[in-house]
Amino acid sequence: MATISLDNIKKTFGQTKVIHGVSIDIEDGEFIVIVGPSGCGKSTLLRMVAGLETITEGEVQIGGNRMNEEEPMDRDIAMVFQNYALYPHMSVFDNMAYGLKIARTPKAEIAERVAAAAKMLQLEEYLTRKPRELSGGQRQRVAMGRAIVRKPKAFLFDEPLSNLDAKLRVQMRLEIKALQRELGITALYVTHDQVEAMTLADRMIVMNAGVADQIGAPLEVYADPQTEFVAGFIGSPATNFLPADHVPGLAGPANTVGIRPEHAWLSAEAEARLTGTALYSEALGAETLVHLRLPGGEMFTIRQDGTRPQPAEHDTCHVTWDDTRQMLFDSAGKRL
Repeated sequence: MATISLDNIKKTFGQTKVIHGVSIDIEDGEFIVIVGPSGCGKSTLLRMVAGLETITEGEVQIGGNRMNEEEPMDRDIAMVFQNYALYPHMSVFDNMAYGLKIARTPKAEIAERVAAAAKMLQLEEYLTRKPRELSGGQRQRVAMGRAIVRKPKAFLFDEPLSNLDAKLRVQMRLEIKALQRELGITALYVTHDQVEAMTLADRMIVMNAGVADQIGAPLEVYADPQTEFVAGFIGSPATNFLPADHVPGLAGPANTVGIRPEHAWLSAEAEARLTGTALYSEALGAETLVHLRLPGGEMFTIRQDGTRPQPAEHDTCHVTWDDTRQMLFDSAGKRL
């Protein structure tokens, strides 16, 4: 177990700046999620911590020791990849034991560690099978087991659940979080899925084009996004954005107004902040998403209780919200 410190980490490929300076101190046993869209630099940042990418500027420390020049094998970390990276010709036992064998760990200790990890991951009956005989979820457990047996200082996860179906992803999220808590190991986890980030993270780093737009606890980032990008990326359905001059009664320097779908509701005309035309509704059971088109052509979504009546297609709808819930941004996308 160890702390991880990133001090103004930058990465450049030729003349192209990929990571523009990320700093964070990660506590021992903390679960940090790096989240953002494709191409934002999240995997590059993780690979610099792992030693798989060189660092252009800045410093990485693991357990208080500078790691910039250390080889990946000397950083005492374990990585779990999206594609599992299992040896197809080896059994589950041999896949999990391989790193220990390379490190010349005594056979009795290898057997003990693999057995303990297999029990923890419910893989005991699969130890003699080859990866091709396992489901996707079981293969991911083997990859995690291979990391666990090494007893590393930190786990690094690079989109480990992307190849799994939706139901299995939910199950594996719970298992990863429970394992990390049980083992007490520091974890750095990359994903493009903001739901994964919200449910797994103690804190998350929201990446936007190589910049850490915001670092904070999931509910803190959701409730108080500091940029227009963060407000639009975190939360589902996505935040509605409107030009400030399209909202009656709004004064001040704001360029854009953001309203989350769950913070707006259909209202009487006299109370309306805006009016639109109903396009369609998505009845999801417990909730309904009502999609409107506004006079300026913008789309606007309202999330309401599933028991409330839905407007019919082409109905005129009036919408309002509480001023304390709206988010105001300047022309650079910064929160006012």
